[in-house]
Amino acid sequence: MLTRRDVLLSGGAAALAGGVGVAQAATNEPFAADWRSLAAGYRHPEWFRDAKLGIWAHWGPQCQAEFGDWYARLLYTQGRQPWEQGETAYQDHLRRYGHPSQTGFIDIIGQWKAENWQPDRLVRKYAAAGARYFVGMGCHHDNLDLFASKHQEWNSVRVGPKKDILATWEKAARDAGLRFGVSNHSGHAWHWYQPAYGYDAEGPMRGRRYDAYWLRKQHGIGKYWEGLDPQELYTGPYYVPPDGISSAKAMLEWHDKRDGQWLEGVPTGNLRFVEKWLRRQKQIVEDYKPDLMFMDHAGVPFGKYGLEAVAHYYNQAVEWHGSPDVIMTGGLLDAFAQRAITWNVERGVLNDILETPWQTCTCIGSWHYSRPLYESNGYKSAKQVVQILADVVSKNGTLLFNVPVRGDGTIDEKEEAIVDQFTGWTRRNGEAIFATRPWRKYGEGPTKPPPAGAFGEDKQKPFTGEDIRFTKKGETLYAIFLDWPTGESAIASLGKNALRDAVIERVDLIGGPELRFRRDADALRLTLPAPQDGAFAPALRIRGRGLV
Repeated sequence: MLTRRDVLLSGGAAALAGGVGVAQAATNEPFAADWRSLAAGYRHPEWFRDAKLGIWAHWGPQCQAEFGDWYARLLYTQGRQPWEQGETAYQDHLRRYGHPSQTGFIDIIGQWKAENWQPDRLVRKYAAAGARYFVGMGCHHDNLDLFASKHQEWNSVRVGPKKDILATWEKAARDAGLRFGVSNHSGHAWHWYQPAYGYDAEGPMRGRRYDAYWLRKQHGIGKYWEGLDPQELYTGPYYVPPDGISSAKAMLEWHDKRDGQWLEGVPTGNLRFVEKWLRRQKQIVEDYKPDLMFMDHAGVPFGKYGLEAVAHYYNQAVEWHGSPDVIMTGGLLDAFAQRAITWNVERGVLNDILETPWQTCTCIGSWHYSRPLYESNGYKSAKQVVQILADVVSKNGTLLFNVPVRGDGTIDEKEEAIVDQFTGWTRRNGEAIFATRPWRKYGEGPTKPPPAGAFGEDKQKPFTGEDIRFTKKGETLYAIFLDWPTGESAIASLGKNALRDAVIERVDLIGGPELRFRRDADALRLTLPAPQDGAFAPALRIRGRGLV
């Protein structure tokens, strides 16, 4: 049984990306919907190379339930997924909202009002933390466009908050001096939503089909969605399980055999969805002029349609800026595709410096807000976020991290504290991060990295005071300790044997004193003062000759 994780880790990037043999269309625009055209004319912009940090509000109607990621799918999944612990989304929904044959995700959307949302305050907070760009979500797999969509009647202006979420985020980001990005996950809705057409395979409601199976436009009379077609939300039946499946486990296996591979190609017989997706994507670009488009796909979505979306975006950027001064991300890219779009490594890292700039995205909790995770103190600490940041930047990457937002538009006090602690670190040590470039090697230390690529971060062992990451800016070298060292530190990469022609003249603890040091054949040796006021991950500024 293959999952999205299996596919993203299995290789085959060029095939998933759409291949490099697409015929180039005749066009007068700089970019054609062709991998060769995109790779030949695109260069990663300097603003992204300098940025190093973005913050993401992965926020939409699924946050209303406050039960973590994929709620709009998992509420229709009676069985227990391998990663689930404790109460499942199906059980939570049954307890709080009722059986999904009568109360489904369409009803959760109606409860989402974003009544306490203060986007300007949040974005200013993230700018103070050092973020150089902010990303808002345009649409998740739940298929609700979070903007004034011209091509999808199910959008946040007509239902839910009745607000143009993207326009509001964009203004807040621009006002705060940040670049603005949009994530678009809607390309997977056509298969991701299909469990909503299923039924309970066990229990007293066995065989009763869920709401997507029977809801039609006429059922909305007198409801908040009167006049809208629920099939346009749920995408219509495609993989509908047959009657007679007798166990929840068997139902899970039935769906996994059909879409557990995280489908990327054009769905046979559903070209209408793909063409509509392309129109929606182009509208995001034309109306909101994002500096970054995050695509939740391995490569580009829908082959030639995804390539058309990339070419359209870059050509629009040329009109706006005179050059394709924007970022389009994709997952699982081979070396050729990395020249055309930007590799996004979800919840993972690389094991060495990559020649082209790349991005990792992660979250301090679940992608969508999770009350159980909050209650169990399951968030990443500010120190862990800093460790990921330093590691990624040392390898020519940029960190995009999500601060989960509750349905009402707020973040909780634990998240506030984490962001504040992170802000304290960047204010002190930001010169070792922002506008830097990779050094000759990314770092040293005894802690082995997890397997390179997506979804490896949960295998990362705790860092020690001997784990160090390097960056450079101009003639200055920086060394960031991933934990505070005790006793004398020996940085082998800066010994005389490692850098025979270099001279080290001065070493400073950033935000602290100049440090005494000695340099022998094997290492640069020095001792840091004890941390004060909960400080963590100290950074050194190293100056001299021949270092960089």
